[in-house]
Parts: sequence; structure tokens; C-alpha cells
Amino acid sequence: MSQLMDAEENTPLLQDESGRWSRWRSIRVMYFTMFLSSVGFTIVITSVWPYLQKIDDSANASFLGWVVAAYSVGQMLASPLFGLWSNHRPRREPLACSIFINVTANIYYSYIYLPTSLNKYHMLMSRALVGFGAGNVAVVRSYVAGATSLKERNSAMANTSACQALGFILGPALQAGLSFIGEQGVRVKVIDLQLNMYTAPALLAALFGVINILLVVLVLSMDVSQETEGDIDCVAVLTSNILFFIIMFIFAVFETIATPLSMDMFSWTRKDAVLYNGIILSCVGFESILVFLLVKVLSQRIGDRPVLLGGLAIIFCGFFVLLPWGNHYPAIQWADLKNNTVIHETFAPTPVSNSSFEPTGCPAEQTWCQYTPAIHLAQFITADVLIGVGYPACNVISYTLYSKILGSKPQGVYMGLLTASGSGARTLGPVFVSQVYTILGPRWAFSLICAMVLVAILLLGGLYHKLISFAVRHGRILE
Repeated sequence: MSQLMDAEENTPLLQDESGRWSRWRSIRVMYFTMFLSSVGFTIVITSVWPYLQKIDDSANASFLGWVVAAYSVGQMLASPLFGLWSNHRPRREPLACSIFINVTANIYYSYIYLPTSLNKYHMLMSRALVGFGAGNVAVVRSYVAGATSLKERNSAMANTSACQALGFILGPALQAGLSFIGEQGVRVKVIDLQLNMYTAPALLAALFGVINILLVVLVLSMDVSQETEGDIDCVAVLTSNILFFIIMFIFAVFETIATPLSMDMFSWTRKDAVLYNGIILSCVGFESILVFLLVKVLSQRIGDRPVLLGGLAIIFCGFFVLLPWGNHYPAIQWADLKNNTVIHETFAPTPVSNSSFEPTGCPAEQTWCQYTPAIHLAQFITADVLIGVGYPACNVISYTLYSKILGSKPQGVYMGLLTASGSGARTLGPVFVSQVYTILGPRWAFSLICAMVLVAILLLGGLYHKLISFAVRHGRILE
């Protein structure tokens, strides 16, 4: 490993040894940018479903999938564009532009209750714009890769992902804290705003975005990527993108279904679901930070690929545990429907009055509720713990290994493609799970996810030898 300081470190920022302090200051700004990007997404994720139900009675669980997916569609479209921009211009420009879009979109989200109709489509558009602004993740990752040596990269990429996980912790935690404002909240007449448990998180995310823009403009070092010799292994790049797609698809399914699943299985109200899932996701985020710290050490000892393989195996266990079993069935949402009633009997729903009463339980229109065993709270929490270990390990190693495969090539567009791959997964994942879950139930949904994880494990095993560093492939260093 004595030849580490070669073309692999031939980037503009690394060549300037006198600017080491400035380089690491800029990297820390990227950590903070990743943190705020994550907060901006997760701070509303547990309240999207109840907010959607409140502003538009015509919205159902299937439309929720499209709302969650809209974020990823926006990010998928923006990532390659921002990546290309960052390859030819200082990264400060696409970063500032993308964060401004994010700020504007969060303010828009806070006012989507005002229109008298089509509110669910306003939510869809606002989440798509938030996702478009989040296309800067590719720029952040490419900046960190270009500003670190091969020796520094595992640690820097792990720190970037740890900051992202910290955002996942504080986002749901802040949402849970703000849930005590209540659904009514307070009216701010000057700006015609209803400040409540749904709008306050988005406005806080917008405030974070303004702070982020100031840091990017005032602190970030100027740089432009440059080309180096050697070709990139296209098979390794394609394989990395496919694996990352599967990993992100799986996590998108998990984060999308958590709130509806808990409301169906545990008879939680909208407010309870926001609070309890916020707490659970915060704990999972904290767990993820510990995993990132462990991965930094473990990957240096046994390598990146074994860690990736182990992470996929743990994810498989998490979804396998979540499969429904036993003789206990979920409570049906209407009071006159009992679990011991014959399935084929014709049911007439109890009409709900105009009072504040909120029906809870598994909706009778989801016919699987009547014959699929309930998922126990212990299963739900165990799955959270396992996925909270497997997903962050796979996430950080995917980015780290990908940046090593690319070497010192300009990584903006390639990172944009990887981010777009993940965004495509986060687009299809929510749509897939909302449709399959609503129509067929959790048994089918989670069985199909287990099958996808097995495909990822087989693909990784079959092309294990191709996923190596650019420098190793060209014989510049020994693996």
C-alpha cells in the first residue's frame, strides 16, 4: 500500500497541501449539507399520511405511494443534471441552487391546505420539488470523494453517511416534538399560515436550508474536477448501480409502509402514529450512527465487499421476521366488525358521525385484514432493529466502493447516476408497496422483498471479483 499517493489522489483539492485546513473545513460543510438534506426529508415523513388524509378526503394509501415516490422522481431527474454541472463548474453553484429550490418547495408544502380542491396533487408537486432540490446529494458525495485520498475515503464517506443518519434521527424526533402543537395549532394571519404539527416541520426544514445556503456560499472551497488516465470498468459500475437500486428500493418500502402498517396492526390514531413512528425512526437513526462507526473499522479489516454481503443478509432477516404469523388478527376499523365473524358474511360499515371520533384499526376495504394474521409490535420493533443495522452498512459501503471503482475520474455524473438509481428505487418502492400492501397485504409484500434481497446476494456473489478499486484494477496498488 506504499503507492497510495499516486494518480488516485490527483484531484485539485488534494494537490493543494497548503490548503489542508480549508479542504477539511469544506468537507465538514458537506457533512452538514448532507445532514440538513436528510432532516429536510425525514422531518415530515411520518406525518405525510395523516396530513394527506386531513387535507383531502379522496386520498388513499395507494396515492400515498405516489406522494412518497414524488420526492424520488424529482431527485432522480435532478441528480445527473447537478452532477454534470459540478463536473464543469465550481460545486458551490449547483449546491446553492438546489438548496434554494428545496427551501421554496418546503414553504409551498406548508400552504397546500389552502386550495379548495386538488390538495393531494399540490402535496405531490411540493414533494417532487423537495426531491429535485435533494439532487445535490450526488454533488456532495462527489465533492467528498474528490477531496479525500484513497486512505481517507472510507472514513470520510462513513462520516457523510453518519451525518445523513443523524438527520434521520433528528428529523422524526423534531416531527415527534412538533406533534404536540396539534392538528389545529395556531393561525398566523399576517402570512395566512396555519402553523400546526404538519406545517411547522416543513418551515423548520426551510429555515435549515437558508442556513445551509449561507455556509455553502461563504465557506466552501472553489474547485473544478479534472480527467485522469485509465478506463472505468463498466460492468462494475452497472453492478454497483443495480445493487444500490435494490438496497434503496428495500428501504423505501420500509419507510413508506411503517405508518400505515402501524395504524392498521396496532390501531394507532394519526397522532399516535406520527409520534410513535417518529420515536422508532429516531432510535433506528441513532443505531445507524453506531453501525457507521463500526463499518469504518470493519471495512478496513475485512474489506468493503464482505461488509456489503453481511448487510444484505441482515436486511433479509429483518423482512423475514416481519412476515405475519399466528392466529391473532388485526382489529377491523368499524366497531361492528369482529375478528371471529365469518369472512364471507356481508358487512355494513358503521357510519361515522361528524364528531372528532377517529376510526382506528385495519380498514375493512382491505379484504386481507380479515384473514391475514396481525403483525405483533415485537416483530415490528425487531425488524426495525435488524433493518437499522443492515441498511446503513449497505448504504455507506455502496457509496465508498463505487467511489473507489471510479478512482480519480470526475465523479459528478457517475455519482448523479448512482443517486438517480437510488431515486428510481425510491420512486418505485413506495408505489410497489402501497399497491401490493393495499390489495394483497403484508405477507405478499414482504415475501417479495425477501426474494429481491436474495437476488442482490446472488448478484454480489457472482460478480464479487469485479467490484474492486480503480487503482487495484490498473495495478497501481495491491488489494
